[in-house]
Amino acid sequence: MAEKSAGSAAATAEPSSARVVVHVDDVTAGYLPGVNILNGCSLTAHEGELIGIIGPNGAGKSTLLKAIFGQVNIRSGSVTLDGEDITGLRANKLVGKGVGFIPQTNNVFPSLTIAENLQMGLYQQPGLYEERLEFVTGIFAELGSRLGQRAGSLSGGERQMVAMGRALMMDPKVLLLDEPSAGLSPVRQDEAFIRVSEINKAGVTCIMVEQNARRCLQICDRGYVLDQGKDAYHGSGRELLNDPKVTELYLGTLGA
Repeated sequence: MAEKSAGSAAATAEPSSARVVVHVDDVTAGYLPGVNILNGCSLTAHEGELIGIIGPNGAGKSTLLKAIFGQVNIRSGSVTLDGEDITGLRANKLVGKGVGFIPQTNNVFPSLTIAENLQMGLYQQPGLYEERLEFVTGIFAELGSRLGQRAGSLSGGERQMVAMGRALMMDPKVLLLDEPSAGLSPVRQDEAFIRVSEINKAGVTCIMVEQNARRCLQICDRGYVLDQGKDAYHGSGRELLNDPKVTELYLGTLGA
């Protein structure tokens, strides 16, 4: 694995004044006994930040999100939310505490309407539906005019929009996004990144895993490069894009 270089993006200081929302501290985790995917991985997300996670296939990017969301067995290390230890909590508890998660696939209920999908996102606090619907349709105006349409009839990009909207219904403190541009056309990919930026600008801290490394680093406040289950480099998105070693080892021509 590449070492962090003191003169590169890895040396960039994280924001010191903003409140820490999520802190992943030296986490080791995996799906099978004795097989670790994360090997001492750490990450910090401050209030209002958009964090991008990039790296080669098999580096542990999606596993990191699932570890935060309680879907992977954490063997050592910890995850905190606003200073509270949430390591290994079940997903329903995490949603109640303000953690939203958008998986890469199977992220809508296809037999339900858009409105019913959004209602599922608020099952713990159904009385807030009208209030949260106004917020979500303020970001995704297309949803407001198509609430009665079945989610199964939507395109991949439209389903992604419904999944994001459903996760936002619970007014999350942090939103975890696993490959929001995966499987979309180039035009739809750009739309997905625009939506993530709009969600972040609305005040939601976002942690996003992306294979489209260059586009991810262009919009994120800070980025982490994972390699073999550890954070090999971190810094601002611009610094990572311009770091020669990050470009050579992880971005290739994407960083040119």
